[in-house]
Amino acid sequence: MPVKVSVIVPVYNPGTYIEDCIASLQRQSLPPDEYEAVFVDDGSTDGTAARLDALAAEDPRMRVIHQENSGWSGKPRNVGIAAARGEFVMFVDNDDFLGDEALERMYDYGVANGADVVVGKMAGKGRPVPVELFRRNRPHATVADAPLIDSLTPHKMVRRAFLERTGLRFPEGRRRLEDHVFVTEAYLRADNVSVLSDYVCYYHVRRDDAANAGLRPFEPAGYFANLREALDVVEKYTEPGPLRDRLFRRWLRVEMVERLRGRRFLRLPEDYRGSLFTEIHRVVVERFGPGVAAGLQPTQRVVAALAAENRLDDTVAFAEWEASLALTALPDCVAWQDGSLSIGFTAELAGDGRPLTFPAAGTGTSSAEPPKDLSEAVAWVGAETAARFDRADADLLLRERSSSAQHFQPVGVTRETVPAGDGEHVRLVLRATATADPAALPHDGVWDAVVRVRLGGWTKECRLGPAPAAGRATPRAGVVGGRTVLPYWTRPHGNLSLEIGAHGRRLGLGRIEVTACGDRLDAVLPLYVPGETRALLRLTAADRVVDVPATLSPAQDGADGARARLVAALPVAGLAGATWNTAVCPAPRAAEPRFHTLPLALRAGRRGARAVAAPERATVRRLARAVRRVLAAARSRAAARLVRRRAA
Repeated sequence: MPVKVSVIVPVYNPGTYIEDCIASLQRQSLPPDEYEAVFVDDGSTDGTAARLDALAAEDPRMRVIHQENSGWSGKPRNVGIAAARGEFVMFVDNDDFLGDEALERMYDYGVANGADVVVGKMAGKGRPVPVELFRRNRPHATVADAPLIDSLTPHKMVRRAFLERTGLRFPEGRRRLEDHVFVTEAYLRADNVSVLSDYVCYYHVRRDDAANAGLRPFEPAGYFANLREALDVVEKYTEPGPLRDRLFRRWLRVEMVERLRGRRFLRLPEDYRGSLFTEIHRVVVERFGPGVAAGLQPTQRVVAALAAENRLDDTVAFAEWEASLALTALPDCVAWQDGSLSIGFTAELAGDGRPLTFPAAGTGTSSAEPPKDLSEAVAWVGAETAARFDRADADLLLRERSSSAQHFQPVGVTRETVPAGDGEHVRLVLRATATADPAALPHDGVWDAVVRVRLGGWTKECRLGPAPAAGRATPRAGVVGGRTVLPYWTRPHGNLSLEIGAHGRRLGLGRIEVTACGDRLDAVLPLYVPGETRALLRLTAADRVVDVPATLSPAQDGADGARARLVAALPVAGLAGATWNTAVCPAPRAAEPRFHTLPLALRAGRRGARAVAAPERATVRRLARAVRRVLAAARSRAAARLVRRRAA
């Protein structure tokens, strides 16, 4: 069978961090004879070489090439390309890992769309990754019609014939940004680039020791010399004009302006801050015409103008002002509606803990001249932001806590200017309602609600919270798409999260209304279901367990929220003569079905079953709490006596 994908992994002293990478490669859903992994060991000295040799000896999919240390990842990747046998090559770093179906999905997507380059959705575990690029699938994308330029890390799947036809390879040696040079040229020369956004293919991991190659401190002069090489690629393959300016804007925005903003800039040592600023100033003056900065957002344009004017002190002052800003996102209501959670919230910027205000006129004061001081810069940004408020937007993402995978939820947004009280300023408030469909999430786990706002050159995120004011209840647990869903507010911060699968967390089924008559159990549970769904009732006696098919269906909403009716036909003849404790599995078709105890027991006789309370469980719990209180009080008295003796 021909090899479909060769995974190329440059390796240098990863230690145990390579284990997640190896495990993810071995778990791939692509048949074992259709892919290979080529580890290129770049002179590791930490025992990794022996680990990889042992791996290759036991797993025929894994190949190892050893070489002397070359100083960076470019040469190992090129060596891997030369050794690859696959139709496509996939570049993976030794401290990152793949989704289990990544190779299969990306290969199939690339073949179906005739792609030379396939960009798979990324999740950042402690590291930033592109967001807008992965809002939707893009089977046919170019740098002109998609934000491809936002993703310049090498973690892509590339057709090997394309590499051979173009001769495209990574720059080698001890250098930075070799991936920018390679990926930019690939985008500009590919016949087609496909972006796969409906599955997380690549997990970009920040190591606990912060030793990732891309996170190591860099020497500014060398770094920006390498950056100029990426700009050279753009100049080689584009004509002067709006497209080139837009591509150049990516480096101005990400590699320069963003490094000079807020806390990120202020955290740098003062001498390093100065050398970084000097190199950025040189690139801005040498390489960027007026059309590059003109397309930036207001805050970014201020920083770019200050860098061009070589005004370090003013840049520091502006960074201090920006460092005081934060996003607040408060929930208005969270309620079940038609099988989804309707989540209403308001979001706005705050400065020093107070809502940020903007000029009420909001006409903008754009000028060819940079602001003369901090107050003028702040005033200019405020006026421009207010004038552009109609372009501001908000998103709600559900982000899995364990993997950082995130999914956009449909959202409707209205923009409201709220008078600030002085007649001259307003607050810019975004009011939104998102529709979160738990059934669309790929797997069980804890998913945190995250609000993301784009306004005036700021793109800020925060958790949705704190919890609503008293009287606005948390929606009840539900059963949607064959899985249990538990909305809850975290402690102590009061942010909204969803637990899919209810791992280790009770569903709150402590109060029920029940009727058991003859062979029929009819109970109303504090549980949301959008329609009739199958359930399972478990009856447990001293030495027996009986599972009974049941149904859950919507009951009439009470004053305290949605409820579900549980109905089961009891096998009375087999239950007679015993008292049965009860539990319900509201999602028996889930990957991991779970039973939840009900505060109900059934006493079965010849004529049928009747419901009785199950006080023994509550009594035991109360007794246990009482015992713990008595023991704690006794320990406290003993400690007090010991202190008095020592004092005497």
